[in-house]
Amino acid sequence: MAWHGVSTMDLRLQFVQAYETGRYDMTELCDAFDISRPTGYKWVDRFAEHGRAGLVDQSRRPKTSPRATDPAVVELLCDARRRHPTWSARKLMGMLRPDHSRLTWPAKSTACAVLKKAKLVRASRRRDRQHAPASALAPITAANSTWTTDFKGEFRTGDGRYCYPLTLRDGFSRYVLRCDALASKSEAIVRPRFERAFQEFGLPQRIRSDNGGPFAATGLTRLSRLSVWWIRLGIYPERIALGHPEQNGSHEQFHRVLKAETTRPPAATAIAQQRRFGRFVTEYNQVRPHEALADRPPASCYTVSSRGYPRQLPPVEYAGHLDVRRVSACGQVWWRGRPLYLAEALAGERVGFEEVADGIWRVHFSFVRLALIDERTRRLSALRFDA
Repeated sequence: MAWHGVSTMDLRLQFVQAYETGRYDMTELCDAFDISRPTGYKWVDRFAEHGRAGLVDQSRRPKTSPRATDPAVVELLCDARRRHPTWSARKLMGMLRPDHSRLTWPAKSTACAVLKKAKLVRASRRRDRQHAPASALAPITAANSTWTTDFKGEFRTGDGRYCYPLTLRDGFSRYVLRCDALASKSEAIVRPRFERAFQEFGLPQRIRSDNGGPFAATGLTRLSRLSVWWIRLGIYPERIALGHPEQNGSHEQFHRVLKAETTRPPAATAIAQQRRFGRFVTEYNQVRPHEALADRPPASCYTVSSRGYPRQLPPVEYAGHLDVRRVSACGQVWWRGRPLYLAEALAGERVGFEEVADGIWRVHFSFVRLALIDERTRRLSALRFDA
């Protein structure tokens, strides 16, 4: 039977009317209308009870649910929330349960949904977390203009101890300056390795790293104690963008070679692993030809820096028009009559405030611009971490 151009309601009505004539049995009609016999009886019964309105599609939602929250519980929760608008659902149930032990109390997530449905939960305001944008990556045009550093993924040596390989290279010549098998990534362990590199090879202009520790930290400026030390030495800490390891692609490729030739399988101990690294670095620097260097080894293109490592950290100097403040041990400065948090990594350091517009100040640490602050709102806005 053709039903083109006929609505579903009309078909159901035609079916019922045909059945009520008594000239057709249910099986014949269901075959003709291409429906099952239970469906046919359903439409006949609904029409008999409600007329044409009974042929409208009805919700399949159950009229009752054995898992529905007891209305008494809903009322108690909502009343308690109105009395204690800052209390969580868990706290509210903890208060109500002893006095209403006969009631079945829902899970915390269900109680939260009850309060939300009753519009007794305010949507939390999304916190605007300000982080320093990625640095501007400078072109690498000469030896010691930019060193690159990173940790190769940790692994266990044969004795079951973790090894964290720290690598440091000259970005121009690809010369490997350090490759250390460390027991952790802590600043206390990492800093002496950089210090030895500075003593042996001098100071670079920049050090490029990712945003992980100990090279960077969380917070407005992403400064870590290690990067603060670099800045005090006159080294600009250059960071790649979050989630973009390809911006340090040459170093990543070096890590693939290092892993393939020294860690499969790992050595028995960290000392043995360090010996492997040492042999690999010697061959990589002195023998291995590099395509980017016209098939020359890195040692043929590298010379030590003319900037020597100082015996003492040079003082941080600021121009006379800057308002200079010292950062407390908890990372705050006292500014405009109130404490202002900057970064714990700056504890003990002097920072400078420079007014660049009416009520707008720029925060400096040494030669690095950190942030802008509006003195009216005291809101800090991170600047691109740049010199």
